[in-house]
Amino acid sequence: MTRLLILLAALCAIAYGCPPIVSRSAWGSRWTNCKDSLKPQRPLAIIHHTDGASCSSRASCISQVKGIQNYHINKNGWCDIGYNFLIGGDGSVYEGRGWTKLGAHAKGSNSLSIGIAFIGSFQNKLPPQAAINAAKSLIQCGVSKNYIRKNYTLKGHRNVFPTACPGNTLYNNIRTWGRFKEKGFLP
Repeated sequence: MTRLLILLAALCAIAYGCPPIVSRSAWGSRWTNCKDSLKPQRPLAIIHHTDGASCSSRASCISQVKGIQNYHINKNGWCDIGYNFLIGGDGSVYEGRGWTKLGAHAKGSNSLSIGIAFIGSFQNKLPPQAAINAAKSLIQCGVSKNYIRKNYTLKGHRNVFPTACPGNTLYNNIRTWGRFKEKGFLP
């Protein structure tokens, strides 16, 4: 069964250019009951950082994702973790709310966007290159599966809400990615 799942994940990656995604069940997500869905073809991809500890192994990243989910539910009162996806320093993509559930990551822009958070604080350093590559691949996967528009706009959280997120160093890096647009809201 495990080999079959690995094979199916590899075939998906080949077919859609998608990175492997650690599912909610694989990281041990709490049961949640978020009901609001996202429509396909989101015009924005918004990059965040979690502004906490970084992680560099599957075990430490899972621990961080669980902690973030607990904080978002218990302290913020949200129905689940706020981000659609999280990227660990191990280069893995962790499913948050996924492609089809409305996130709670960028007030005023959630219904227009997919929120991708790098796990850690990136004010003065960059995430590992494997994590950056995973995020870029995830965005392209979203485009190929029609969850993100082909002419999407890439933003840092600070471009849609007054915050320091995603940290200065990461922000300066994403400004060099294709489709980044500092001013203006939609493509």
